[in-house]
Amino acid sequence: MTEPSTVEATPMVVVDHVTRRYGSGSSAVTAVDDVSVVVPAGAVVALAGRSGSGKTTLLNCIGGLDRPTSGTILVDGADVTRMSERQRTAMRRERVSFVFQTFGLVPMLTAIENVGLPLRLTGMRPAEREARVAELLDMVGLAGHGLQRPAELSGGQQQRVAIARALAGQPRLLIADEPTGQLDADTGTQILTLLKDVVSAQGMTALISTHDPSLMEAADLTIRLADGRLANDAVISPTG
Repeated sequence: MTEPSTVEATPMVVVDHVTRRYGSGSSAVTAVDDVSVVVPAGAVVALAGRSGSGKTTLLNCIGGLDRPTSGTILVDGADVTRMSERQRTAMRRERVSFVFQTFGLVPMLTAIENVGLPLRLTGMRPAEREARVAELLDMVGLAGHGLQRPAELSGGQQQRVAIARALAGQPRLLIADEPTGQLDADTGTQILTLLKDVVSAQGMTALISTHDPSLMEAADLTIRLADGRLANDAVISPTG
């Protein structure tokens, strides 16, 4: 496992007694139930649990895609739960990026265009944008595939493009929701290795939901959820 000395002391994420309920009355569903966790800056953290355990809901609340019913969440020192929608959008553009199980690429755009899309939205100059996209595609091992569209790429290659796109804006926090869920075991291992390498190279923090034991083993820290709550063995450090 990665040595704990690579992890910074200041937390990147602080989740304090967060609950997220959907609906009301007798039909209400509690997806996340009074969860408190700390994600150290510079760490690769696995959020583990079975399907329906609340992993995606918690990630969405941390990333500002959803609001908790109660509790507070700090990301890079900022209180996400007090942000307006505009502020949360700005946070996702400037400090937090997502990688999803379904890749989320724009089908009609090439790999170069998909990776460059967030940079277009920030108004980066074309020459600078082209250089950054080339650097990112090289980083994820796709330097020769820039002109291919998603349908012309394998699942693993599509996920590499998605990772490159997520890194385009140099985020502080990378949130990955089951990033190897649609990949075979060997390709999933390659994507995991790539994620760890780029997190280290870019000096960021990664929070990755998974049920893959190999990813949990490779993470600096594993946080386990069960039925929306922290499991009895909730937090496992690199030393076990």
